[in-house]
Amino acid sequence: MTTPEQEALAKKRFMAINLVRMSGVVLILVGLLCAGDKIDIPMARLIGVTLILIGMVDVFLVPTLLAKRWRS
Repeated sequence: MTTPEQEALAKKRFMAINLVRMSGVVLILVGLLCAGDKIDIPMARLIGVTLILIGMVDVFLVPTLLAKRWRS
């Protein structure tokens, strides 16, 4: 049986994992806009590809690592 403290901690961790995933999706979308020359900044394609790669790591790798670290 779980205690209220354990449930609160689990909710916080669940929220953190989902926020990491959402931030990764936002990075991917901004990266796609940059790479597609929709945002007018110098070296837009390089910045866009970099943001896409960081976003992919944020979406797929970081939540898994957090879940493994927080496994109880």
